[in-house]
Amino acid sequence: EVQFVESGGDLVQAGGSLRLSCAASGFTFGSHHMTWVRQAPGKGLERVSSIGMDGITTYYEDSVEGRCTISRDDAKNTLYQQLNSLKAENTAIYYCVKDWVARPTITDIKSQGTQVTGYS
Repeated sequence: EVQFVESGGDLVQAGGSLRLSCAASGFTFGSHHMTWVRQAPGKGLERVSSIGMDGITTYYEDSVEGRCTISRDDAKNTLYQQLNSLKAENTAIYYCVKDWVARPTITDIKSQGTQVTGYS
């Protein structure tokens, strides 16, 4: 069974930084692209970033480009996302999702996520 446990979310003042982690199990992590998805209050699911199984190919949503770094440690089956210069509009629940998912749906979500709250 595919399982993810996200951590690292917190209440952060605007301009601050966070490192989100996602521990994966139940599949061959190193053989899959991975994606971070978020859901802001009252909004739908949105892709934030993706990383290829090569650990080099990446994608960032426009609003986080330059402030976000996705990475992976295949030896630890763990996905990371560094968020810098946080803004209040980055407030959301962040989920990790298996594969390169451009338009996430609820069926892609297999975990509880981690809450990030930015305040001014």
